[in-house]
Amino acid sequence: MLYSGLALLVLLACYYGSRPQGIHLTRAELLVQDTLGYPPPSRTQDWRTLPNQWQQVPLPHAPRPRVVPGAGDGGLLPTRTSWFHFSLGPAQAVPPHSYIYIPRWKTDGELAIYVDGRLFYQTHANLQWNGSNRPLWIPLEEAAETTPPKDILIRIRHVRGIGGALSTLWIGDYRQLAPAYYMRAFFQAELPYISSALFLATGVFAFLIWLRARRETLYLYYAVMTLVTFLRVMHAYMGADRLPISDAWFGWITVNSVGWAVLIIHLFLTALHHHHVRVLTWIIALMCVGFGGITLPLFEGTTDATIISPLMYLTMVSVGAVTFALHIAWSRRAGTLEGAGLAICGLLSFLLGARDMLLQNNIIDIESLFVSFYAQIALIIAFSQIMLSRYLRAMKAVGEANVVLARSLAEREAQLNASHLKLREIERREVLFQERQRLMQDMHDGLGSSLVSALRVVEHGHIDEAEIAQLLKTCIDDLKLTIDSMEPVETDLLLLLGTLRFRLQPRLEATGIRLRWEVRDVPPLGWLDQRHSLHILRILQEAFTNVIKHAGASEIVVTTSVRDGCVRVGVGDNGKGFDARSTAQGRGLGNQARRAEVIGGRIELESTPEGTRFTLLLPVEGAGAKAC
Repeated sequence: MLYSGLALLVLLACYYGSRPQGIHLTRAELLVQDTLGYPPPSRTQDWRTLPNQWQQVPLPHAPRPRVVPGAGDGGLLPTRTSWFHFSLGPAQAVPPHSYIYIPRWKTDGELAIYVDGRLFYQTHANLQWNGSNRPLWIPLEEAAETTPPKDILIRIRHVRGIGGALSTLWIGDYRQLAPAYYMRAFFQAELPYISSALFLATGVFAFLIWLRARRETLYLYYAVMTLVTFLRVMHAYMGADRLPISDAWFGWITVNSVGWAVLIIHLFLTALHHHHVRVLTWIIALMCVGFGGITLPLFEGTTDATIISPLMYLTMVSVGAVTFALHIAWSRRAGTLEGAGLAICGLLSFLLGARDMLLQNNIIDIESLFVSFYAQIALIIAFSQIMLSRYLRAMKAVGEANVVLARSLAEREAQLNASHLKLREIERREVLFQERQRLMQDMHDGLGSSLVSALRVVEHGHIDEAEIAQLLKTCIDDLKLTIDSMEPVETDLLLLLGTLRFRLQPRLEATGIRLRWEVRDVPPLGWLDQRHSLHILRILQEAFTNVIKHAGASEIVVTTSVRDGCVRVGVGDNGKGFDARSTAQGRGLGNQARRAEVIGGRIELESTPEGTRFTLLLPVEGAGAKAC
């Protein structure tokens, strides 16, 4: 806010340092005529032919409003035409490439300028809101032709008893008048427009924030206040061209927006310091509704807000001043210095608004500036400062919350990592334990059982060397099979079958049995691990052993295929066959069936006099899922 105040002081210094130069016309001849309505100005006008008497008047000329006019003859509005005549003598020779500069003119009507009797300039805007806040800057090149102008006649037609004022005139070249014109136009019109437009842009941002956080009502009040301020300031820079709406509607918006601003600032400060006085809220609301209702230009004959604006402004300024004074006390009591600053800016805005009412009613020098706009700029800065500080505090809180969250997440992540390491250790021990148990169980059922059987036979002397050698080979095969099951197969059934082939091929060749390998690609079995691998190897080893011992076959065929969601591993021979029903309850086939059930599969056995076919069916989806 300090930098904004310094910038404003610099601009004010530039304004007061850019005084106009050239011919300064401080007196004029005045002729006043009572008229009806607003007929257009004539193309030419000789000031000597106008009726009534001319009188010398000093400039600025700004008579005070006296009466509120009624309807005139024929229903036409009673108007008054003020003629201002300027004669330029030899001592006031107009230089080439000159301009007319009028700091301020006021009329609820029209303005026309004649140069040497010819219409040279006229306003084309609305009658009431006609851009009179903007200074006039008119080049004289086209009017001067080959000779300097001698006479300037200004025609101001206004509502009788209300409007009609003219400041002093300046005539000079661009260098003499341009700085003064542009600085005054900037301070009176451009600066209020720029500040209110920027304020409105921040209000759009605040409204979008409120849409995401509906409980933060301050952002909504702020957004509405930016819109009200924009509407209130429009009359400072609009009106040079014809407005898109009627004077009645534009006046209704401009005048009533003062009351709306009081209500919104009151609600904003109440939400800031949480001291709610319902009676005051109802008084302000009823004031806004009352003035807005009686001046609403929906019906013919409704009171014009522009006409009764002095009464409305006086009421609104009084209520607003009391409201902001109370909020200063409440904000200080609540310890909200930002709220107290905003209330002070609001109070200052309304006090300066009272000063502008004096300027509007021609009580003070009309060439001075309307200053309530600058208090509104201070109000805008105060509003923006409050919302910016709240936004920054919210962002800081979010940042701190993110830091706390990041710290909590890091601690939680460390805890999870420690728990994960513990679980992995427990899992590793459990796997080792289960693998140890599996190996012990398998060696007990396979290798251990074979060795115990061989030992008993040897102890009783019922076996020869050849049988002992065969038993020992069987034990060695069991041990090799157990070792092979510990190798990782990575879901590849064909790799497991290849390992089995490598182990059994020498034994088959020693017995004179030819092995025909017709294995085809099969889908990977995601469930195939070391434990399941041993079951598959035991099942197929038992099938090969049965062929070698009992079938009397000369050939074994190993096949693979896929059907109905199952991988089929077949072991067929061309032996003598047997009665499958009589052997279905045998111990060997029973063990094979139990092992197949453990891994979610099953076995099929088909035997004829021409040979036997053993089939192991394994699920593709997973062991323990839908059985084949």
